[in-house]
Amino acid sequence: MNHRGLKALRLEDSVTARALRILPAYSAYSKTYTLLQQSRRWSREELAAHQAQALSRLLDHAYENVPYYRRVFEERGLVPGDIQTPEDLVLLPFLTREDLQNNLPDLKARNYPETAFEYVTTGGSTGIPVGFYYEKGVSRAREWAFMKTQWDRVGYRFGDRCVVLRGYIVGSPEDGVYWKRALLGRWLLMSSHHMTEETMPAYIDRIRKFRPRFIQAYPSTAVILARYMREHGIEPFPTVKAVLCGSENLYPWQRDLLTETFRCRVFSWYGNSEQTVLAGECEESTRYHIFPEYGVVELIGRDGRPVEGPGAMGEVVTTSLINPICPLIRYRTMDVAVLGKAPCSCGRAYPLLERVEGRLQEFIVTKDRRFISMTAVNMHSDVFDNVAQFQFYQREEGEVLMRIVKKPGYVDRDTERILRELNRKFEGDVDVTIRFVETIPRTRRGKYQFLIQDLPLDQWGISV
Repeated sequence: MNHRGLKALRLEDSVTARALRILPAYSAYSKTYTLLQQSRRWSREELAAHQAQALSRLLDHAYENVPYYRRVFEERGLVPGDIQTPEDLVLLPFLTREDLQNNLPDLKARNYPETAFEYVTTGGSTGIPVGFYYEKGVSRAREWAFMKTQWDRVGYRFGDRCVVLRGYIVGSPEDGVYWKRALLGRWLLMSSHHMTEETMPAYIDRIRKFRPRFIQAYPSTAVILARYMREHGIEPFPTVKAVLCGSENLYPWQRDLLTETFRCRVFSWYGNSEQTVLAGECEESTRYHIFPEYGVVELIGRDGRPVEGPGAMGEVVTTSLINPICPLIRYRTMDVAVLGKAPCSCGRAYPLLERVEGRLQEFIVTKDRRFISMTAVNMHSDVFDNVAQFQFYQREEGEVLMRIVKKPGYVDRDTERILRELNRKFEGDVDVTIRFVETIPRTRRGKYQFLIQDLPLDQWGISV
């Protein structure tokens, strides 16, 4: 194994870094990355054939080695051969987060040694934290091959300097240093928990001196940096080629703000910790290109049936093709997306999502039970210039509480303008109450939630 090549694969995550030092992990990365360099040129028919073969192998494996799926097949009088194409997956039931929680021991593949299992949990942003398993080292290496393939599209190379703003807690107010170097000094991990009006000048000065080629960030964290720079007339970082956004939904108003402030491409991808779906933008489009090598993606409507045709909206249901140690088949992600129209001008024959609306919990319910996505609540407006932070909270249909952290210049007239603007956006179908607070807490992974939704939306279906 080439030592220089192996060092280039080290990631910021210490578990991943250790895993990539062993041959199986390096092999998983190399094999996957090589496949993706070939398959990106395949026709739609070739991609479909590859996906069907991978699905067939997965179903055979799940039937033979995973007790939960042996039960599912037998209860329905099915065998893997009854499912010939991804469209035939409708013969199998959905796997919900509750199913995953309640049946996790029986979702472990019996043909792997116990030492191969790495227990992982999601952040629980839907209110249901979920545990599952990766193949130790290998799953993360395989995932990195897909991520590197996406970032290739905007010119990312292993040697590039990258600022990372993704929920890390680094340093403390006592020492006044909120960042550290990683990846042989190429990545600058910056604490997103200490970004305040007082510390932002130091952050900006450090980024400028570091001269990064990319900024990798949660969208909500990148927005904090961008808003400060815009409000203080600070010039963009001349070396930054693109902002790489993931792990949160990227709203149009956030993309506009980041593009205007940093004057570079904002690249977004969509995926989940469960490793069931991965999709990203390309060089020429902001539509999400789904990796068919990664998983099978369905969009289902309120009747539980697949939706069809460009512009159709539905909940994302996924079947992972890359993590056989803990197979997730027809997994309900509780995310909502819109089908795109293929093909893309970039030449890839991947299926497309026009946009990702976010989780079901990121919809506000009107008085007449319509759903309004947070995507439609555009906060990139001078109406919100004196708002430092905001968060909506809903527990009754047609009513929301808006928590606001005020900037020093906030006046009563700002409240009137905000209420008038939101009434226009909600078309009078949502009553808004404003409450002023000192702070808005983040999730345990350092993310901001723009909406806390206490209504059981997953039981209602989607109506827009």
